[in-house]
Amino acid sequence: MFYAAADSGDRSNVRAKEILGRGDRLVTSDHVLVETWSLLAHRLGPHAAEGFWTALRGGAASVEQVLAADLEVAYSIGEAFADQGFSIVDRTSFAVMQRLGVLRAATLDEHFAIFRFGRDRRSALEIVR
Repeated sequence: MFYAAADSGDRSNVRAKEILGRGDRLVTSDHVLVETWSLLAHRLGPHAAEGFWTALRGGAASVEQVLAADLEVAYSIGEAFADQGFSIVDRTSFAVMQRLGVLRAATLDEHFAIFRFGRDRRSALEIVR
């Protein structure tokens, strides 16, 4: 979502900016920060990457650190959903969301619509697109 909002050439740019600009409290992880910064730097240049980081530092979203316990949960998620190809950033995002009790995700990543959590793995995240 962050990348799409930053790239005016992205087909989801307008929608991403609308969603992120609603004024909802946004939370991301340090892993998403690094992944997004790297993607922005590679595709749009260092100025775009630094602008993104500056916006986060300025309060555009709070950045939650991925903890060692989250890494263990993320590994377990990979085992439970081995057929889905969730990236490590997806998996740590799911783990952090579970830890924080976040049940709503602003994302363009279809993996977030596939992931299920809870004791019976029937609960789904509410996806904002």
